[in-house]
Amino acid sequence: QVQLAESGGGLVQPGGSLRLSCAASGRPFSVYAMGWFRQTPGKEREFVASISWSTGSTLYANSVKGRFTISRDKAKNTVYLQMDSLKPEDTAVYYCAGRRTYSGVTASAAYDYWGQGTQVTVSS
Repeated sequence: QVQLAESGGGLVQPGGSLRLSCAASGRPFSVYAMGWFRQTPGKEREFVASISWSTGSTLYANSVKGRFTISRDKAKNTVYLQMDSLKPEDTAVYYCAGRRTYSGVTASAAYDYWGQGTQVTVSS
C-alpha cells in the first residue's frame, strides 16, 4: 500500500510561516494529483490545495489563495505546502492526499491515499 507521511507542522504566531512536506513511499502507483486538506473538530475535511503530478498545474481554495503555495519534487516523490501570512483560522490538522484519477471535483472522497496528518496551530 502507498504510504504518505506529513511533516512540518507546529505552533506559529499569526503572520508567520510554515512549510509542510509529504513524502510518498511503498508500492508504486499512478498518481494524477496530490493535494492538501485540513480538518478541525466538528467540521468536514476541507480542500486546501492540489497539484497535478505531471503538469504542475495548481488549484487553491479561496481561503488560502495568495498565502499558500503548493509544489512538488518529482525526483523525491514529495509534495510541499508553503504557508505564509498564517491566520488563527488556519489552525487545523493538515492531511496530505493522493488521487489516481481525474473526476473534476476536489472533494476528499476523490482521493485514494491519505497521510496521518500534522497539526498546525496559529496562535499568539
